[in-house]
Amino acid sequence: MRERAERGKGCGMEYAKLKRQLRGIVQERMGYEKDFSDQEVEDLIDEVLIGQECMAAYPVGLRRRLKKELFDSLRRLDILQIFVEDSSVTEIMINGTEHIFVEQDGRLRELDVGFESAEKLQDVIQQIVAGCNRVVNEASPIVDARLPNGARVNIVMNPVALNGPIVTIRRFPDKPITMERLLQSGSLSPEAAAFLEKLVKAKYNIFISGGTGSGKTTFLNVLSHYIPSDERVITIEDSAELQLQDLPNLVRLETRNSNVEGCREITVRELIRTSLRMRPERIIVGEVRGPEAIDMLQCLNTGHDGSMSTGHANSAKDMLARLENMVLMGVELPLAAIRQQIASGVDIIVHLGRLRDKSRRVLEITEVAGCEQNEIKLNPLFVFKEIEEDSQGNIVGRLEKKGALLRENKLQTAGLS
Repeated sequence: MRERAERGKGCGMEYAKLKRQLRGIVQERMGYEKDFSDQEVEDLIDEVLIGQECMAAYPVGLRRRLKKELFDSLRRLDILQIFVEDSSVTEIMINGTEHIFVEQDGRLRELDVGFESAEKLQDVIQQIVAGCNRVVNEASPIVDARLPNGARVNIVMNPVALNGPIVTIRRFPDKPITMERLLQSGSLSPEAAAFLEKLVKAKYNIFISGGTGSGKTTFLNVLSHYIPSDERVITIEDSAELQLQDLPNLVRLETRNSNVEGCREITVRELIRTSLRMRPERIIVGEVRGPEAIDMLQCLNTGHDGSMSTGHANSAKDMLARLENMVLMGVELPLAAIRQQIASGVDIIVHLGRLRDKSRRVLEITEVAGCEQNEIKLNPLFVFKEIEEDSQGNIVGRLEKKGALLRENKLQTAGLS
């Protein structure tokens, strides 16, 4: 057993050494005289592989793998590419060159591969940020970016990251998740789904809250399917990741970081203010996490009904407290005035959670029923109730209806009451 493990390790080292040598040959032939297309790079890799006598000893499958890995290391994301392309992988976490973790089918595991050098990891990072016109270096060590497939990327470099560059990639489904799939997975009940459809069509302002990885962005995408196609919708995000479908009059705005070339920072706050001059019918802010909360509330209170956003919180009630704190980051207002703005602007809070069996569920649908004596009143409409845990460790429960909508004015206006 020990001899077999040592032999496998030796074969792995031999394969890695061969790959480095072949990549060096390909890079030398490419030179710097012209830009090579992807097809030309593939052809060049084929020529190099054919010209190596040692390749005859390798089976066809291994040669195909070697060709793909060479191409990925030259024009793609090296060892990450296979996981970026895998639809079952939802998260990729890189802690330096040697420790790479992936979340696959809801389970976290560490890979037995790593980057061959810190320089190679740096090359991949620079390739990612250059693809969306961002910059990351020691002077600006934190950046949010995205991949061509829409995956969200967060990068933290030295000197902030002490154990090497830290890269976190959140991969979204190739095909946007629909309400039907959420119903099949038990994320919510058919009654709650039909109710939310009516609210979106009637232009209720909806705020989606939840913890990290609870599915807030996915749920926002699902609700956006109910927006009528003849409405003008503007999305505002730090890093574009929303996948809104079937909206021909869609405007997508993304923030910009400042850089050494003199380009100034463009924040979510500026984009919200700019969007008000673009004749929006609905404004969707990907996530509210700071002083832009006051600008978002201004949108909700100035006739842009049907707007939506998301935020991090542990419950619907906690989301209101967080909104208060975020508003105070941007402007000094009496707490009573802030609460009145929130109660007038936000109609519904949908709170999501990830249970101990790793399933994502709608835990609460709550109406913001107004503000009385400087306290925001909440009216729980649906609340998740856990029934049992089955033999496989899966949580069995249901989203129970608790009350009726108190503010039906928008439903009546839309003729949906």
